[in-house]
Amino acid sequence: MQRRQFIKSMAATLVLFKTPNAVAKALSATSPKSGNKKIIWVVLRGAMDSLHTLVPTFDTELSVLRPKLLASIKDDLLMLDNGFALHPSLSNLHQWYKKGELLPITAVSSGYAKRSHFDGQDYLESGLTNIDHDTGWLGRAVNMKEKQALAIANSTPISLRSSEASTWYPSQLKEADEDVYQALMKMYQNDELLINRLEDGLAVKEMADTMVGDRALNIKKKGQFIELSKSCANLMMGNNGVDCAMLELGGWDTHNNQATRLSRQLKALDQGLKALKDGLKDQWQDTVVVVATEFGRTVKENGTGGTDHGTASAMFIAGGSVNGGKVLGNWPGLKNNQLFEQRDLMPTSNTFSWLATVVSQQWSLSDNQLKAVFPHVDKRTVKLFVG
Repeated sequence: MQRRQFIKSMAATLVLFKTPNAVAKALSATSPKSGNKKIIWVVLRGAMDSLHTLVPTFDTELSVLRPKLLASIKDDLLMLDNGFALHPSLSNLHQWYKKGELLPITAVSSGYAKRSHFDGQDYLESGLTNIDHDTGWLGRAVNMKEKQALAIANSTPISLRSSEASTWYPSQLKEADEDVYQALMKMYQNDELLINRLEDGLAVKEMADTMVGDRALNIKKKGQFIELSKSCANLMMGNNGVDCAMLELGGWDTHNNQATRLSRQLKALDQGLKALKDGLKDQWQDTVVVVATEFGRTVKENGTGGTDHGTASAMFIAGGSVNGGKVLGNWPGLKNNQLFEQRDLMPTSNTFSWLATVVSQQWSLSDNQLKAVFPHVDKRTVKLFVG
């Protein structure tokens, strides 16, 4: 093994950061953050089925098009208003809704016209009318407001590219002994590049251990969304916390056995978001969480108990100051002539217009600043926050 490969692997036993200097800067910031408005962006990778999540019980076509899928949940649905309901696994989100801390939005789409997961996700994260792998909408907003951002990921996602966002993800490798670090320090004392990298890694490890605590040592649970959410909350807490973060949850591509798979997925999402709120404590009042997916799924269930790639889906906005307790967006209907290409839920509003409204109101972006972040959409007139 080459010595550079060796030291790289040793650094991975600490924590995985793509830009350790930036992380160290982010985590060691000393400026007061009390009252600082925070944004958490959660991407559901795999195209979440909105009709099984934010269910339009009032639409009589639903039971015709989805007899088995609807039957699997209809007796336990969590009712909202105007005939919409949440999947039974979203019990915490239902409580948030009743407290006015949740805004579900129906029939949204980024405008991506095809059905490729990878391109759809890149499009969603880019926030433009084309896929741009070098810059994302959240990164542009972070730069505009000089915020500090963190991705709970092994590498910088497109959403945060072009910014100096840091990345953090718990290592799956065994922790090294202190003696090993000391031996490495001595071995590379005359190599400025490697000794600086090692010192950066050790500094980050110390800070992450302090802020994340024993959870970073729980190897069996490191990849679970609920554990990542707890760590995310800890890294955002207090005067040293970052201003915004991005989380990801995969596993939404439910071509078969959807009823069982989505029950598990939605429960993981619900518990993870609850962990975020619990971990943020009083800062929940200053935090907005936005949850979205790359596109929706076909309206009609398929022959293997699932659904295929579609167009419109749903998104969620949550937080302590969210003006919630209502379902936003316009319902397009499920009759054949109301569907997109006679197969998908028709989009009635653009995902980016909602995201633009969130960043504009949460971080007080001017119209010119907002145009630099989302040049092709306008913010909506709805007031998303109270106070």
